[in-house]
Amino acid sequence: MTDCGCEVARKNLEDYLHGELQGVNCDEIEQHLETCLPCKDEHTVGVTLTNKVKSACCETAPEQLKKTIVYSIESLS
Repeated sequence: MTDCGCEVARKNLEDYLHGELQGVNCDEIEQHLETCLPCKDEHTVGVTLTNKVKSACCETAPEQLKKTIVYSIESLS
């Protein structure tokens, strides 16, 4: 299998990052990331950003804030 090159790797990096590439395309991207430091760095940034967004979405609001919001909404009625 040949290296897909930076242009193809960067074009498909977002799909690869989210597990939306399959088969040969995925293998080519993986092979390229093993040998190309700039693309590997870009992939690392994407992974880090994705993980931060996922973890931020898992946080819950403090109970007092929830109560304040509910009270504010109820007082509008």
